[in-house]
Amino acid sequence: MGSTVSERPLRVGVVGVGNISQQYFEHLPALPELALTAVADLDVERARSVGADQGVRGVSVDELLAADDVDVVLDLTIPAAHAEVTTRVLEAGKHVYGEKPLALSTAEAAPVLALAADRGLRVGCAPDTVLGTGIQTARAAIDHGLVGDPVGAAVSWSAPGHELWHPAPAFYYQPGGGPLFDMGPYYLTSLVQFFGPVARVGGSATRSTRERTIATGPFAGAPIPVDVDTHVVAVLEHEGGVVSTVTVSFEVWATRAPLFEVHGTAGSLAVPDPNRFSDRVSIATADDREWRELPVAAGYADAGRGYGLADMAHAIATDRPHRATGELAFHVLEVMEAIGRAAREHTVVEVRSRVERPALVPADATPGSW
Repeated sequence: MGSTVSERPLRVGVVGVGNISQQYFEHLPALPELALTAVADLDVERARSVGADQGVRGVSVDELLAADDVDVVLDLTIPAAHAEVTTRVLEAGKHVYGEKPLALSTAEAAPVLALAADRGLRVGCAPDTVLGTGIQTARAAIDHGLVGDPVGAAVSWSAPGHELWHPAPAFYYQPGGGPLFDMGPYYLTSLVQFFGPVARVGGSATRSTRERTIATGPFAGAPIPVDVDTHVVAVLEHEGGVVSTVTVSFEVWATRAPLFEVHGTAGSLAVPDPNRFSDRVSIATADDREWRELPVAAGYADAGRGYGLADMAHAIATDRPHRATGELAFHVLEVMEAIGRAAREHTVVEVRSRVERPALVPADATPGSW
């Protein structure tokens, strides 16, 4: 068996101290279920610098994996490294929670989950934004029948491209990136939260001939090779019959399309951005068809990145399922693969994996109290 916690916090080691790590470092001190003990990076000097800023050791990846004071590794490496790092963490006898996607493919991800099951270790995976009050309040509204029987949902996320703001955006245009793998997990995870697993998908995708260059930072002006589709449209049929349409794009300069809506027999929901934790939900019912905000009804309040890991820490301590599971991330990964295949082959693709909807986060919950 791997590390467990009882009365002490889960001791966290971070692998990868790039851009996203700062969002985790901002919130980890507020989570009593977690205690940061070490950070690591391929650039050990950078790890030492970040470790000094955080008041912990900065070490090599090998040293972190061998450390006795690390129970769980927070993997913040680039997508291409996720499967390898997760496997090494599990082989070291530690739990792991990583950024999305779980891996570049289900072929990479399946052995990871099998290894975790064999070792009795937990695998968690972002996004945990869906555990905030925004998506959880929308789910509570659906569960309580405020829109009647759900019929369909529509997602339309778009941007011109991450090279306009990110100082090192090349990985967004490599396998494991693109609008589908980068932004798709937020919306697909939310849709599974709302309606359960996806049974089959259709889709189409393309990429433009636009030349992309880095706009900011030390590499400004450098060209970016594009090896992924940059405009993706999908139709999802959930196991329960709800149909969702999903458009994600790095090709849109401006839009008036609604970001995320759910429609049912008795009303419609305007769902907040699942890349954020706590925006408000609005509803328009069949009775008045005027939008009004719903009060917060569920979710971790004032949450930030790291709440999914804290939720997992409490689940380990109490021997309960955690919410941001590897199995959920695997299902979302398979859905994204199926969308890509449907686009290439111009066909409908069956999704084989199934996953239970995670438990709703109650109103006023903290990771250690649900």
